[in-house]
Amino acid sequence: MKRISSRDNAHYRELLRLHASARERRRSGRLLLDGMHLISAYEQHCGSPAEIVLSDSGAARAEIVDYLARCPPAMPMIQLPDSLWAELALVDTPSGIMAVAAWPQPATAIDLAADTVALDGVQDPGNVGSILRSAAAAGFRQVLLSADCAQAWSPKTLRAGMGAHFQLDIHEGGDLPAFLAAYHGQSIATAVGATADLYSAGLAPAVAWVFGSEGQGLSAAVLAATRLQVRIPMPGACESLNVAAAAAVCLFETVRRRHPAADGGR
Repeated sequence: MKRISSRDNAHYRELLRLHASARERRRSGRLLLDGMHLISAYEQHCGSPAEIVLSDSGAARAEIVDYLARCPPAMPMIQLPDSLWAELALVDTPSGIMAVAAWPQPATAIDLAADTVALDGVQDPGNVGSILRSAAAAGFRQVLLSADCAQAWSPKTLRAGMGAHFQLDIHEGGDLPAFLAAYHGQSIATAVGATADLYSAGLAPAVAWVFGSEGQGLSAAVLAATRLQVRIPMPGACESLNVAAAAAVCLFETVRRRHPAADGGR
C-alpha cells in the first residue's frame, strides 16, 4: 500500500485532474469510480479496475477491509489522509474508496434499428446519470449524446447513474439529426405543445426516444428530424416535468406496452 501525504505529489495531482477535467479523462482514457457500488458494478460488467484509492478513515471500514482482502495481490493501492481525500470526494459523507478504471468503450457501433435513448443538450450531470439509469432499467441499451450534453463519464454523472453506465453502449458527441434521419424505427420527442398524447400514441417495435435540454428543449434541427412528437398528460398545475422524470415516464410506458402482464394484463 503506497501512502501519499502531500498535495504536491504527482500521482495525487493526476487524480485531481481526473476528478475535475473532462479533457484529462478523454486524453487518458481513464475515469474515477467513487464508492463500493460503482466499483462492484464496474467489476461485474467490465473487469478489474486499474488502481484502488483509499482514505484513512475508509481503510478502517469493515466493508472496505473485506473488499481489499479479496483484491488480487498485485492490485495497485494508495492511501490518502482524509484532508486530501476531501478534495476528490463528491459528497459530504465520503465513501472512503475510489477506483481508477479504464473508460469503457461501446460494445457495438451505432445500430440504426435498435431501441435508443438520444439526449440533445442535457447539461446537468445528475439528469444525464438519472436518464442512463432509467434507460438501463427499461431494457434500452443504446444511448446517444449530442456534443453539448454533460459528459457521461464525469464523476457526478457516474454517481447519478448508479452503475447503469456499464450496462449501456454510450456514444458521445453524436450527430443526432443525421442519426434520426437514417433511423429505421420510430423516433419520438416529448414536446409540451404536441397534440399527440403519450398514452394513446402508437409505438413501433423499435423506438428512439429523444429528450432535450433542461431550459431550451430540443434544438430545431433535432425536433424536425423526429417522426412523432408527444406530450405527457399532466392533470396537475405544473407546466412541465424535469427531463429525467419525463424520460422515465416515456421509457416505462414503452415497457408497459411491450409487457402488458406487468400491468395486470390491461
